Amino acid sequence: MDDHSPRASSPPTSSTGIVDVLVPVALDHTYSYRVPRGVELKAGDVVCVPLGPREVVGVVWAENAKPEPRLHNRLKDVSEKLDVPPLKGELRALVDWVSNYTLSARGMVLRMCLRMGEDLGPERVRMGMRLVGPPPQRMTPARRRLIELLSDGLLHGKSEAAKEAGVSAGVVDGLVDEGTLTVEAMPKPLVPPAPDPSYAVPEFSRQQRTAVDGMRALAANGTFHVALLDGVTGSGKTEVYFEAVAETIRRGKQSLILMPEIALTGQFLDRFARRFGVRPLEWHSELTPRTRQRNWAAIASGEAPVVVGARSALFMPYADLGLIVVDEEHEQAYKQDDGAHYHARDMAVVRAHVAKIPVVLASATPSVETEVNARKGRYQRIALPSRFGGQHMPHIEAIDLRREAPPRGRFISPRLAEQIRFAVERREQALLFLNRRGYAPLTLCRACGHRFACTICDAWLVDHRFRQRLVCHHCGFSMPRPHACPNCAAEESLVAVGPGVERLQEEAAQLFPDARTMVLSSDLITSIETMRSELNEIAEGRVDIIIGTQLVAKGHHFPRLNLVGVVDADLGLSNGDPRAAERTWQLLNQVIGRAGRDQGRGVGYLQTHQPEHPVMKALVACDREAFYASEIEMREKTGYPPFGRLAGLIVSAGDRPTAEGFARKLAAIAPIDERIKVLGPAEAPLAVIKGRYRFRLLVKSLRNVDVSEYLREWLGAAPKTKGNLKLEVDVDPQSFL
Repeated sequence: MDDHSPRASSPPTSSTGIVDVLVPVALDHTYSYRVPRGVELKAGDVVCVPLGPREVVGVVWAENAKPEPRLHNRLKDVSEKLDVPPLKGELRALVDWVSNYTLSARGMVLRMCLRMGEDLGPERVRMGMRLVGPPPQRMTPARRRLIELLSDGLLHGKSEAAKEAGVSAGVVDGLVDEGTLTVEAMPKPLVPPAPDPSYAVPEFSRQQRTAVDGMRALAANGTFHVALLDGVTGSGKTEVYFEAVAETIRRGKQSLILMPEIALTGQFLDRFARRFGVRPLEWHSELTPRTRQRNWAAIASGEAPVVVGARSALFMPYADLGLIVVDEEHEQAYKQDDGAHYHARDMAVVRAHVAKIPVVLASATPSVETEVNARKGRYQRIALPSRFGGQHMPHIEAIDLRREAPPRGRFISPRLAEQIRFAVERREQALLFLNRRGYAPLTLCRACGHRFACTICDAWLVDHRFRQRLVCHHCGFSMPRPHACPNCAAEESLVAVGPGVERLQEEAAQLFPDARTMVLSSDLITSIETMRSELNEIAEGRVDIIIGTQLVAKGHHFPRLNLVGVVDADLGLSNGDPRAAERTWQLLNQVIGRAGRDQGRGVGYLQTHQPEHPVMKALVACDREAFYASEIEMREKTGYPPFGRLAGLIVSAGDRPTAEGFARKLAAIAPIDERIKVLGPAEAPLAVIKGRYRFRLLVKSLRNVDVSEYLREWLGAAPKTKGNLKLEVDVDPQSFL
């Protein structure tokens, strides 16, 4: 992330004849509108304005002090000033900064602040119905069901009651017309009670008390400051940063807790409720439109003291934000790769800087960038080096697959299988970890060698046996699993190559027929409620063997889990990503850290073909310092972040020559700067996605170079993209596919 400080937005302006309005579309500039007579507008006000044939919600960005007189009569009027709190100067400054840094259109960044779109404004009145009159003359089974449901005389939500009774809106309206039912406005839901910072303050260990004092001091100081809460898995980081949240509540300010996977926060919400008496407000994409509307309003009005959300929650219009916590700050899920490309961890630091408030980055395995900032004193380190309650860190062993290979057609080595058997006999849980969804990553024909590939991506189709389909994980294309080869027509010739978690469950069921197994994988999640229910089953001990992808690595507490087997520890090391070693070390550390958190000694087994690899050696030796030392030395030597800067340019088109030709023209006009290297163009590792051919250019520079300004100058001189050509800019890329 760059060190440039964001510029403050212009101060609020009194109403004038013309204002400049930023609208949430893919444009960088504002539009000028006339202010209707009698309307008072200032910077930050949320308004409705005409844009072409439609009305859109926008934000007054500035007073237009010197409008073009000839255009005055051609300007359209602001349609309406919405009755919502204005966007504060700090949020407008963040929009400008993110747009400038990432080269994203300001309108696209603003869109993240106005997630409500046309639903902004006062909440619509919900209508309910009540049984008040005699039965109708003509009684039908549908009418009878609805009347029986409403026989308690209470006011029921109209749509909910119709759905529960299994009737149409016409049945409801008919009974209203006949006087049997009456329609009334539903009372507004009560504002939930505020979290109580003194509700259940836990007993902290001596080590935790030192960290808690640091958290409370950080929050009480209330100025911009970045702290890394660096604690091993099971050390109680969540309970410790809750004390910073408690102090912020006492000061009457709002707290934001960012999480990488909001769908997996059931246990977290329960822990929050145990500490503060109530659950916090949630913000994520799975909320219903009505809940999003209500929560947006609560955030903007200050009625939501604590918000737990995914990365988009960073751009909400908080009334008085006093603290930001980024949990699992190392997670790649914080990078947004659609629309505006930004990293939520880095932008959280920027927002804290703009708002002059503290920010806490929490992790058991900090990113190399954060670790270097802590070592150089830019961030305060608050350490929790041991587990709460005296529990030991897991013992880790490598299983060298060159010497202890599983039987043919199997993927669990004999030693790992034996340890799982012992664990199940002791009524403990075991976790088999494989970061690969589905049944098998490849299906081929034994007769002719045909491999099933996506028709519009440069990728194999993954066999999903639970769904009986072959699926592309990049574009979503899927097809039924055929009975015969489409190339040679041979029957019963198709074989699965390699394991996925579904295939591991099949093997576990054969090896341990009496054990209860469960697969945790993102493609099998039908809803947040389903996932939280499954996690509760595991936590309550109703599952013996868990088979999971990286979903299981993130912050879960399973009391009976003492054994973790990593089926393919080498999987993430072979993709050519500069961060491959770091990500593998973090992921395996986190997943093995699920073991032994409550009772007994946790053990982790790494099935690997590379036991001599620095990542494997550091994991087995539990030598965190050795890993960071080697990784930081390598990054510094090669000039990779945080010792250098990177930016990716991805050119895509519907055909290969068009994409490659434009990429080569782009490379040819790159400005010359001795501090900057432009690498490429080269075909992207995933050369075709959704039928689009992709070429990449990589910009590599010294750390003190303003890469955003260099890109702006370069792209300003580039030919415009036309037709199906597309150019994406990714400053600080996390993915190199």
